Amino acid sequence: MLHLLTEFILAMFATAGFSLIFRVPIRHIPACVIIGACGWVTYEISMYYYSSPAMGCFLGACVVGILSTVAAHHLKDAATIFVIPGILCLVPGSGIFNTMLSMLQDDFTAAAEVGMQTLVMAGAIAIGLMITGAVLRVFYALVRKTVTLWDKF
Repeated sequence: MLHLLTEFILAMFATAGFSLIFRVPIRHIPACVIIGACGWVTYEISMYYYSSPAMGCFLGACVVGILSTVAAHHLKDAATIFVIPGILCLVPGSGIFNTMLSMLQDDFTAAAEVGMQTLVMAGAIAIGLMITGAVLRVFYALVRKTVTLWDKF
């Protein structure tokens, strides 16, 4: 449990740094920090239970997508402001580095293995964000129509 708390705090600092780099408005930084840390902790928990980096990236991206859409809805701003800093902790940068390192060392088998896993992780992030964005858009549209129909009666 202490390990997850430490990971949460470190992910908060990393997301805060990315928020500053991307010039997120000051009033949105606390939401970005929480979103990024929740995404990273979801990744860590899913790695513990599933031992699959792709599944961890997918679930982490889903959490980031859901929380970003909710934050954008409540703070009345674009979801992209919350998604970009929140998702950067999940980007498989070490996988890309290790792929290039293996290629430079002429170890093409390891480069293909690590490169394929990195591509799958990146694809899982993209699919997780896409699915949550679509599902929440439909959900908010249904809620809006339900409220509109309720007001007519």
